[in-house]
Amino acid sequence: MRTEGNLARLDRVFARLDREPGRPTHIDVPKMSRHRIALLVATLVFYLATVWAVVITSWLVRLDWQVMFFRPYQQWPEIHAFLDYYVVLGQRGPTAVMISAWLGWRAWRQHTLRPLLTFGAALLLLNITVGAAKIGMGRLGPHYATTIGSNEMGMGGDIFPSGHTANAVVTWGILAYLASTPRARRWLSASSALMSLGVGLTTVYLGTHWLSDVVLGWVAGLLVLLALPWCEPMITRAETWILEQRDRRRARGTSPAPVPARVGTPAMLTPHATAGQEATARENSVPAAHLSRAPAHPAHPAPHPHASRSERTPVTPAGSRRPPHADRAPRVTGNPSTRPLPGNS
Repeated sequence: MRTEGNLARLDRVFARLDREPGRPTHIDVPKMSRHRIALLVATLVFYLATVWAVVITSWLVRLDWQVMFFRPYQQWPEIHAFLDYYVVLGQRGPTAVMISAWLGWRAWRQHTLRPLLTFGAALLLLNITVGAAKIGMGRLGPHYATTIGSNEMGMGGDIFPSGHTANAVVTWGILAYLASTPRARRWLSASSALMSLGVGLTTVYLGTHWLSDVVLGWVAGLLVLLALPWCEPMITRAETWILEQRDRRRARGTSPAPVPARVGTPAMLTPHATAGQEATARENSVPAAHLSRAPAHPAHPAPHPHASRSERTPVTPAGSRRPPHADRAPRVTGNPSTRPLPGNS
């Protein structure tokens, strides 16, 4: 009984989802406005300035060392266990699974692939830009620093900028980017900013990143979100192509297969069939008994073949079109007693 109740409940849930409206006709897609371009340029300038400040070993590097010697994880050890779990909100794998599940459900409800394709494009941009910066600058983390006061650049590391922080900005900020209403976009923007801020400071607390790594991670993630509108035409083309391929596969799967003709099936005639249609149907239908019958002995002659269609007299509703033979008596329809005798002709 419990299993039947669960199945009935699931049926009600899916029936309600099936009644959801189709794909929205007007989807608010962010565009590269002048304000957005100006913000993108300012963020890019700040990104380059942060990198230059670390390269020349400026006051930012000295601040990194001061925070590292402060050792926040020793100052507040009571929150260490909680922050060990909280920092997972910036890891690529778990956050990508959670966000993909939510966006997949939303894509199913709205009958559009744009949420998933946009998230995939954002992750691709994040991997390319942040990954290239990490490998190119090769900075070592606080736990592996070799010289006090140095910037630790070009030492084969991969922590500048912070991948945890940039990933938190992109994965949680994509929810605000795809919001349907301005109010939802404001609330989700504030929530994602607090989430990414907490993840970045947690990595500083745990000693896995310099403070400048976190600052550059915030800026790198924001650059990805600001550049996403340039990917919208490519996302639209990809969605159109995927949906066309799906429709073609469905059309091939639902096309009716040709029905083979059955030999020996009697022709079905309607009550209003004419005499010519009856004759044609009799000629085209071959009795199954004639096909399955074989001679009992080789000496028995084979059954006489049917006359071809050209040898038969065509029959029409008005009668035969072939003129009567002179040596044949005309066929009389009526009482047999009134027919002329052969000797009286």
